[in-house]
Amino acid sequence: MTLLSVDLILGVCGLVVGAVALAIARDRTHPHRRGSAAFWGILAVVTGAGPWIPPAVVGYAVVVLAVLAAARAVEPPAFRGADPAELARRAAELGNRLLRPVLVVPAIAVAGGLILYRIRFGDLAVVTENQAAQVALGLGCLVGLGWALRTTRETPRTAVTEGGRLLQLIGWALVLPQALAALGGILGKAGVGEEIARLVAAALPVQDPFVAVLAYCAGMAVFTILFGNAFAAFPVMTLGIGLPFIVRAHGGDPAVMGALGMLSGYCGTLVTPMAANFNIVPVRLLELRGDFTVIRAQAPFAAAIWLFNVAVMYASVYAPGP
Repeated sequence: MTLLSVDLILGVCGLVVGAVALAIARDRTHPHRRGSAAFWGILAVVTGAGPWIPPAVVGYAVVVLAVLAAARAVEPPAFRGADPAELARRAAELGNRLLRPVLVVPAIAVAGGLILYRIRFGDLAVVTENQAAQVALGLGCLVGLGWALRTTRETPRTAVTEGGRLLQLIGWALVLPQALAALGGILGKAGVGEEIARLVAAALPVQDPFVAVLAYCAGMAVFTILFGNAFAAFPVMTLGIGLPFIVRAHGGDPAVMGALGMLSGYCGTLVTPMAANFNIVPVRLLELRGDFTVIRAQAPFAAAIWLFNVAVMYASVYAPGP
């Protein structure tokens, strides 16, 4: 038995999103009140109570979320900005104290991930080892939120209001990573990886260890560009290229391959509009000109990092262990 779990943290997240949905439903000035309230309300239920809902129901709920987003029923209202002079005054008054709640989140996440699962009270463990990192991250966010409210002397209602504003600005892109990761898992179960292995073996001389590495890193980047998420590309590319050609055929280290393969996928994340939460949302939040402004700035670095990953993987994945 454990005291904390990921389901408990997700339940808290569901309550926060549910509070946002309720606030939208009560706002009669919202131009997309019904659609937005339905979207965030369904997401709150799926997030907070997902483990206790039949999978088929969750699947249909996700379809409804996609329909609402496609129908442009989740658009945010025109938020009224705060007085810039007042913001500047408060920022000068609080100074670097504003950074402390932000820094406490990763500190608790790292420390908790290493320590929490070791703490026990008789037969009662605080958390299981495989959930320690996620639970610690959730606790870090809660502590950071409490610290931020104390520092700014605001109320939890302000956190819901401002958090809801950011959620609405991000919109449907918030659930895109989870949806694409699920898609990658489905493709892996459907045998797409095996088909890719057959095509790659027929088209490329993968008997050369360097070609195997090049094909894997390129596949991770290309599929991430298509899916918008390296987590979606990882099961397909690892089953199709990484395991059969790098690990089994040439004796490569699967840990090194997986780590650097994900980094190669992230290079694709930097240059695709499908990764809307990374590349499109910042454009909207910062009110930049052109939806591809962030992508254009990141593209040269993505190419350089990808080449570096290929070189490092080839130099280390086949290296003999200690």
